Amino acid sequence: MRRLLIVISGLLAIVVVGVAIFSFVTVRKSFPDTNGQVQISSLAGDVEVKRDGLGIPQIYADTPEDLFLAQGYVHAQDRFYEMDFRRHVTSGRLAELVGDAALDTDKYVRTLGWRRVAEKEVALLDDTTLSLLKAYARGVNSYIDNRSSSELSLEYAVLELTGPDYTPEPWTVVDSLAWIKAMAWDLRSNMTDEIDRVLATEKLTVAQVEELYPDYPKGHRTIVGDEGTVRDGAFTAQAPAPTQEGLARSAVTSLKKARSSAEALPALLGIGDGIGSNSWVVDGDHTTTGEPILANDPHLAPSMPGIWYQVGLHCRTVDEACPYDVAGFSFSGLPGVVVGHNAKIAWGVTTMYADVADLYLERVTGDTYEYDGKQVPLKTRRETFKIAGEESQTITVRSTRHGPILSDLDEDAEDVGEAAQKNATRGSYEVALRWTALTPEPTIKAVFALGRAQDWDDFRAAAKLFTVPSQNLVYADVDGNIGYQSPGTIPVRRQGDGRWPVPGWDPAFEWKGSIPFDELPSVLNPDEGFIVTANNKVIGDQYPKLLGADTAAGYRSERIRELIESRIGKGGKGLDVQDMSSIQNDTYSANAARLVPALLKVELGSRYHRQGQATLEKWDLKQDADSPGAAYFNSVWRHLLELTFHDELPEAVWPEGGERWFNVVSGLLDKPGSHWWDDVSTPEKESRDQILSTAMQDARDELTMIQSRNPSQWRWGTMHKLELVNPTLGDSGVGLVDKLFNRGPYRVGGGGGIVDATSWDATEGYEVTSVPSMRMIVDLADLDRSRWIQLTGASGHAFHDHYVDQQERWRKGETVPWVFGRRAVEDATDDTLTLTSRGSA
Repeated sequence: MRRLLIVISGLLAIVVVGVAIFSFVTVRKSFPDTNGQVQISSLAGDVEVKRDGLGIPQIYADTPEDLFLAQGYVHAQDRFYEMDFRRHVTSGRLAELVGDAALDTDKYVRTLGWRRVAEKEVALLDDTTLSLLKAYARGVNSYIDNRSSSELSLEYAVLELTGPDYTPEPWTVVDSLAWIKAMAWDLRSNMTDEIDRVLATEKLTVAQVEELYPDYPKGHRTIVGDEGTVRDGAFTAQAPAPTQEGLARSAVTSLKKARSSAEALPALLGIGDGIGSNSWVVDGDHTTTGEPILANDPHLAPSMPGIWYQVGLHCRTVDEACPYDVAGFSFSGLPGVVVGHNAKIAWGVTTMYADVADLYLERVTGDTYEYDGKQVPLKTRRETFKIAGEESQTITVRSTRHGPILSDLDEDAEDVGEAAQKNATRGSYEVALRWTALTPEPTIKAVFALGRAQDWDDFRAAAKLFTVPSQNLVYADVDGNIGYQSPGTIPVRRQGDGRWPVPGWDPAFEWKGSIPFDELPSVLNPDEGFIVTANNKVIGDQYPKLLGADTAAGYRSERIRELIESRIGKGGKGLDVQDMSSIQNDTYSANAARLVPALLKVELGSRYHRQGQATLEKWDLKQDADSPGAAYFNSVWRHLLELTFHDELPEAVWPEGGERWFNVVSGLLDKPGSHWWDDVSTPEKESRDQILSTAMQDARDELTMIQSRNPSQWRWGTMHKLELVNPTLGDSGVGLVDKLFNRGPYRVGGGGGIVDATSWDATEGYEVTSVPSMRMIVDLADLDRSRWIQLTGASGHAFHDHYVDQQERWRKGETVPWVFGRRAVEDATDDTLTLTSRGSA
């Protein structure tokens, strides 16, 4: 028996070692080579890929085609599965990869027709842009050719355990262009707000709904100011004479229920009111260097790997033939640098919240719909979906002159039509989407143009090509200039303000073109010496064009301005790179500054509950991860929103708790008898102080249950956690698989509506739903003093050294050196890979 046990133990040991070796080999099988030499056909000359200690590549070539071919190769080395996943999403073919769980996503994307639009955009490209996109695709394909799926990424090896063998298709130009449609979708502005307004009318009047969308707060400044306007077809900073101008809103009161079918889509960039960004730029008169400094941190959904990929793209000799010397943040799958700097200029982006999408209620009868008193044929097409392991399915997509009909797929959007049907005399009602991104306009040209731009005029010319998504663009250059430009295709409405769905049968609600680029707000070298954008209102009401009504309420932008002014005011030394980083990591809560004084005035009956309230007395209003006060305040905030609004709002539009709700509650604090404080489910009438008292009691009870009875042991980061989840296999439900690809959870500070914008959804819990996906600070006095960081790491390969090697620094609010000049790059280089032409071997 003893010998038998020894034999069994030996066999088990062999099995364990065998599994360990197999796992080790399988995991490392897809790790790319970053040293040595690789032969690639179609290169004109040698290309060097120099990587620093974080695996961030700086690429050197002699021609633009070689440069972007190498970028495609490098993206594929580090992130091909991420690229393949994205193109399956953007083409409506994700079910082919992961099965029927993705079928709803595919149906919705095909209905929108992202890839169909991208295919049309190819014909609109100039020869130079098309050649660079083709070069990028050749680079991707040079890497994936002759490699098995498991040699490309561990995700494929895991998928092969449960499904058929999968061989990725070659990369194409359309694959890159379609990704821009996904960007535009996630940043499309107020479509969700438009539907939520209608949904809220299930229980509320239109007037009550409008109370939940208050005006931009008085005293909160806009990006450009309150003097600019349009004169003679161009934007001017001069103040206009007082005028009365407005657009009548068509209230579609017959619509009782609707909800965004966008929830079928994965959050490639993010969803909810935490999606946005901070960016600002300060001129040399207010910096320690005497030259501008620019900062940017886009707020997007967390993912594993992070959404951004850092890269440098350098022509060895920068001239007209090869004009690129640029570094910054790219998207894998897309050539060029989306945000960053070149040798002359720097730029940052924030979501503008321009209103570029409208919902139209359509009267449909059979295969026709009504327009201007006539019946017009619906456009139809068939879409067939392949599903891994199952039989394919086919649907019919219907469209009107305004766009695809969403209610054919989405039950909530269908409810829009059903509610309106009560007043119908014929036919049925459907909901169609009109969206600027469904008109072919190749924004990719702007990405290349930004990389080449040398001055303000070049920058504005590039911005003019930035059609979708509409983004605030901030600017700085080595000559000391700073600026701001609004870009994008922003519709001009004949009637309505884009805040409510409109009748599609009435021509009065059509768009009549878009705002000309020269009329969009812009500023160069403002008198105050800095520009701040944080998704706040672009310009004052004197501006005669409608950009969009649902911007952020300006709490972040006001805090950034306050911190900048404190450093450049009387006796201030001016700002340096570290100051800019400190501002990016600021966790001060303007919401708490408004609410805490009211909370401290409320008398609580028991000593037990007063102990919770006492954490606010000495709290500095900063939401650091170790703060007891922040833990208690955010619990109070969540319970306050529930107690105040859940009784009167449909569940689908319960408050998420971001900046809009700061504004709503701030106004209600001055109205202690408002109907919102009353709980309509009880016979008595509750007041403001009763709700505040109950919220504090509930928060004390909650924190006692989930953390400690002792308030001094409460920590905001214990409940406010960040988990990095792989977009396909990270939610498999199989613990071992999830652990292979996911990382975290991590304790973090910050919060929604705060400069350090780690947002959370009050309807779900305290877990992080969006983050500063990267942080960058560009020093125009010395570009090699610039700093950057991203959420995870350069590699998309689980267990690779660079999978999450930037995460801890990111979590601490740190950045890493951003080398740019050739000498600085050489000094930082750990690995060098040389790509050579096969013909030169």
